[in-house]
Amino acid sequence: MKQRLSRLVQLCLATSTWLILVTCSNLTPTPSPWPEQFHALLYMNTSSAHLQLSDVWYDWPKGRNVNIFQKQLGELLYDVEWNNGTSFYYTLGEGGHCQVMAFEVGIPRPDFLDGANYLGTEVIDGFLCNVWEKVDFIWYYEDVQTKRPVRWDFYDGITSHVMTFEVGAVLPDSVTQAPAYCFNQNRNAAAA
Repeated sequence: MKQRLSRLVQLCLATSTWLILVTCSNLTPTPSPWPEQFHALLYMNTSSAHLQLSDVWYDWPKGRNVNIFQKQLGELLYDVEWNNGTSFYYTLGEGGHCQVMAFEVGIPRPDFLDGANYLGTEVIDGFLCNVWEKVDFIWYYEDVQTKRPVRWDFYDGITSHVMTFEVGAVLPDSVTQAPAYCFNQNRNAAAA
């Protein structure tokens, strides 16, 4: 009787261990949605081996994403993207210039990584990260413990290393207003 009970306990333990392993191996992590508002400082290496800093201000409720780029030894470039698909790329000052572009997609939704393919874990920039890939366009690295983004890479070779990530930070509206010459340029281009 003792021997039968002992075998029964062993069988139960083995079965429960197997069930735990099967259940855990079937759990695939999902990327955390972006917070509705955040400020991040990115160190970027472009595909042409140029370095730049990107000061990112994401604001989903206001429908805008602002990137302020400082290229190495270059001028400051503002990239103000709106959810309606309009983007303004401009510099300020006496020789300031502007380019207005239209993109159908608008800014990324907070859940833009829904449906991404999970690739496993990888140590990147010293952090153990879950890694996802979406439509051969972006590879996204998220810290396993904190769920903060650590890095994202793009299909064209640009790598973005997240240096700071401040949830809830908002850029003042006055900084997001494109200069008047962006709108004059647009009118002149339409009239030509």
